[in-house]
Amino acid sequence: MTESQKLILLKKLLLEEDRDFANSILQKLELLENTVNIEENLSQKINPIIDKKIEAFTEEVPRKLGPAITEALGFEIKNSQDKIVDVLFPIIGKMIKKYIQQEMKILTESINNQLQNTFSFKKISRKFKSIFSGASESEIILSELNKSKIEQIFIIEKGSGLLLSSTSNEGSIDRDMIAGMLTAIKSFVEDAFLKKDQNLELIQYELYNIHIQNFASYYIAVVVSGVFDTNFKNELEDSLFDFASKHINKNISNSAYITEKLKELIK
Repeated sequence: MTESQKLILLKKLLLEEDRDFANSILQKLELLENTVNIEENLSQKINPIIDKKIEAFTEEVPRKLGPAITEALGFEIKNSQDKIVDVLFPIIGKMIKKYIQQEMKILTESINNQLQNTFSFKKISRKFKSIFSGASESEIILSELNKSKIEQIFIIEKGSGLLLSSTSNEGSIDRDMIAGMLTAIKSFVEDAFLKKDQNLELIQYELYNIHIQNFASYYIAVVVSGVFDTNFKNELEDSLFDFASKHINKNISNSAYITEKLKELIK
């Protein structure tokens, strides 16, 4: 092989290698161009990366920024209570109004159903009761739907406020504290009006009435839910007088015995 042939062969080999390298780069550029310019291809590459970053961000933010955000919100709420109330009051007001309207609708339907029950013995009894008591049938039905119920009874020593005995349908806070609080309220009201031989007989607390029956050395406080009308008050007073005569006066020092009897009274 001549020198000229050798040069031609070498040139051919070098050019083929450069040509292959150039074609490889061209293919990669075309692939990259297709990836960038075609949305579907680009999404396949980018979406997994974005999803991974979002997942990591979601996990990290509550852990790193959660305490700071909670503290900042607490500070803003504490220092902007009036503004928050102004914002929430109309919303809460509408919710309460809607709830009351719904409850009134249910109550009206219940009263109407009771009134339409023409063949009921209760209907006839209610009419006689309405005639003799002067109350309307609707008022009587309302009292039937919202029956009076004794929730708690406290027997408390006058003056000292010492709790002698008590019973309740449900658990409550410190009963000794309640006895002391009732005695303080009772003494304050009775002293404030400077009326001798006058005793506080009733305390109203939202949906509850606290009836106070006074005796010589102690008083009985009865927490009542539901309608607290004159009829129920009279019946309650009679029951308390009978109970005091049969159980308390004869066993004033026997707290366990009185408590057991109170459970029968509250049923």
